[in-house]
Amino acid sequence: MEDTESGDIFCWNGEIFDGLEVDSNDNDGALLFDLLLRTKAEDPTEFIARVFSKIEGPYAFVYFDREQRRLWFSRDYLGRRSLLVNKSRPDTLFISSVACSIEGEELPVEDNGGWVELAAQVIYCMDLGLSTSAELFGSFTEYAWSYSEENKAGGYLTLPFGQVTLVTGDADPVVSDTLTDYRLEDLAQFQHIDAWQPYIDGLEEALTRAIRARVMSIPDRGAGVPRVGILFSGGVDCITIAALLARILPPEEPVELFNVAFENPRQTSSTKQNIYDVPDRNTGRSGWLELCTKIDTQRDWRLVEVDVPYGLVQEYQAHIRQLLEPSATVMDMSIGMALWFASRGEGWLIKRSGSSIERQEEYHGMARVLLLGMGADEQLGGYSRHRSAWDRGGELELGREIRLDVQRIATRNLGRDDRVVSDNGKESRYPFLAASVVGYLSAVPLNRKMDMRYPRGIGEKLLLRLLAHQLGLTQACLLAKRAIQF
Repeated sequence: MEDTESGDIFCWNGEIFDGLEVDSNDNDGALLFDLLLRTKAEDPTEFIARVFSKIEGPYAFVYFDREQRRLWFSRDYLGRRSLLVNKSRPDTLFISSVACSIEGEELPVEDNGGWVELAAQVIYCMDLGLSTSAELFGSFTEYAWSYSEENKAGGYLTLPFGQVTLVTGDADPVVSDTLTDYRLEDLAQFQHIDAWQPYIDGLEEALTRAIRARVMSIPDRGAGVPRVGILFSGGVDCITIAALLARILPPEEPVELFNVAFENPRQTSSTKQNIYDVPDRNTGRSGWLELCTKIDTQRDWRLVEVDVPYGLVQEYQAHIRQLLEPSATVMDMSIGMALWFASRGEGWLIKRSGSSIERQEEYHGMARVLLLGMGADEQLGGYSRHRSAWDRGGELELGREIRLDVQRIATRNLGRDDRVVSDNGKESRYPFLAASVVGYLSAVPLNRKMDMRYPRGIGEKLLLRLLAHQLGLTQACLLAKRAIQF
């Protein structure tokens, strides 16, 4: 977008969920550009920081201030949108959402071609009036986001959530006095513990608000056309999102659930097992059945099973690898493959026929917005390293590990995931990474989010499991975490 009067240019890739009133028919980028121009008239030095300090949502932007010859660019403070920079040439700065060749040169396969992920939690300002071709990058100013307790200078860029508390609540009387077997797999007993209920209800409220903000602005595309889909393994993260979504959308509106499985090369034609009978396929079907029979029996839950044969992996491997750049590890490739094929949404529609499950027809996903469960593991103790931290040093060591993981969310892989999903013309949205949800969970006492005295599949993400149980998901709430590529 370009303002004809000032000549300022604004490139915007994002969504605004809070901080600026945006009606369903409004263009949030145009409204934001107008706000920036009006704020600039009042404060030409810090107008960028003033405006973005109030905006909540995933974004990446570039703003050229023609009058002051300054170039501003940044990603949101959690890094939910991709923005890459390339400074491989001394006289040129390249900024792009994806790594690409420069001036017709092929992107080298063996490295990232000079592209790096722009650090989140920093707004960059480049003064072109002070720059020379020899010292192009010597005129950067960085405006960093900080926690309120660290923002002693009183700058505008204060994160809208606090540090993860290391405080724990009172010792749980039921766990310590009544339950002698910490392997007990019946979460119903927690419903009678008054100390847990406020936190379960608080998480339900925070997640519901976040999901509502992320789906109600999606334009209606007509009867029977889904507006939103979920990348769906059947695990506790995604199925809780689905159950809460059912309370928000009109009952006649279908929801797409995309479940991906890769051909298992270890399975041969001589075995009776289906080559796509991987763990996530089985939990996906089980979770779908729970949604259909316990959560919303009238809704059209469209389970789409995406099968990926080995030949298809080989066909798209180079394309997906380029999307991943500059993330280039084997793990990046495994996760990127799963996200790309799942968000592509081409598979088989599953239907119930009596007591059996049958594949009905080939299906192409129609929803353009996908909800993903990223962020739950970091905040609720879902990784194996969290249990290892507990084993090393109890709650104090576990709390430090959780705090570090939440601090590192902005530097992890959300930019990579954005590039992969966006390539299919879809937009990823993360309810667990809404600022309000992060803020709520950061303030919850550690032992009201997880309890590592319980075994795997119970103790990690215990608060989320209790919410899932309260919603009626009595099977999914006990599933242990698995990595997405499995």
